[in-house]
Amino acid sequence: MTTDSRVGTDREHTGRPEVRPAAGHIGADITGVDLAGDLDEGTVAAIRAAVLRWKVVFFRGQRLDHAAHVALARRFGEPVVLPRRGSASPADFPEIETTADRLELGGRYGMDHDEWLRRRRHTLLRGWHCDHGARVDPPAATILRAETVPPYGGDTTWANLAAAYAGLSAPVREFADRLRAEHRLGVGYQPRPGDDAYVRHLLDHQTASEHPLVRVHPETGERILFVNGYYVEQITGLSRPESRAVLDMLLEQATRPEYTVRLRWEPGTVAFWDNRATVHLAPADTAHLDHPRIMHRVMLAGDVPVGVDGTPSRPLTGTEPGRW
Repeated sequence: MTTDSRVGTDREHTGRPEVRPAAGHIGADITGVDLAGDLDEGTVAAIRAAVLRWKVVFFRGQRLDHAAHVALARRFGEPVVLPRRGSASPADFPEIETTADRLELGGRYGMDHDEWLRRRRHTLLRGWHCDHGARVDPPAATILRAETVPPYGGDTTWANLAAAYAGLSAPVREFADRLRAEHRLGVGYQPRPGDDAYVRHLLDHQTASEHPLVRVHPETGERILFVNGYYVEQITGLSRPESRAVLDMLLEQATRPEYTVRLRWEPGTVAFWDNRATVHLAPADTAHLDHPRIMHRVMLAGDVPVGVDGTPSRPLTGTEPGRW
């Protein structure tokens, strides 16, 4: 039976946040907070500190509606307003993007959801990504809430890119510190034979930036292994074979199990993550299930990444800072 936030169990919120780490390097559960309430400055500061420390935090049993979701996001930054959203997104709240898995791409570009998933994840590492990583200024953070989830399946996994960088050997860290890479929309998509409507869409809406392979976190000062499987196309200055070998090594490092945490969603669960220091893997195990999975996302505007040498990212096509 599909579960829905409107019939979830009530939880007691004391107003005093308690942070409980969920895994060794990433993830924490925060209890004692009603996110729909009037959060005081101390609570906001505690949540912000937990996000910076643990990269992603989880709240259970929340009763956020669209307005409260947007109000919560504004306590931590400026919500992004996307120029294009799916048909499931609420018209009156342009800051919110709703993903309703089976509805999202069914019938669009000549593909059903199963084919879209296969073409987007044709290798084990392709699905890992940060949100809008091809932009010159990817979002700083994402707040995602679950409305309706299947009774099983649909988990999301995050990886800590600061821990992944720290876990590299010193010579590899020094090598990576000097590199830059091209991030491009649709790199992870495997085209259909012949004419492909989605490829045409990508070419018409192409977005690409050159980012440092190691970025310096603007708040913590940590060095972040800034790689992901869905947007990164080529390391600047390396040949294609060299680039592929280095990227595969770094992606395998970034997604090692010890650097990850996995969330089992429930209706009313909220995940709040640092998009500058993580990559995440959306579920691929629900397409065959006859149960909806409806999630609502608000992203916070981010800054232009800066490398170890102080050089910022640069736009290549279809992107400029602050303009969505």
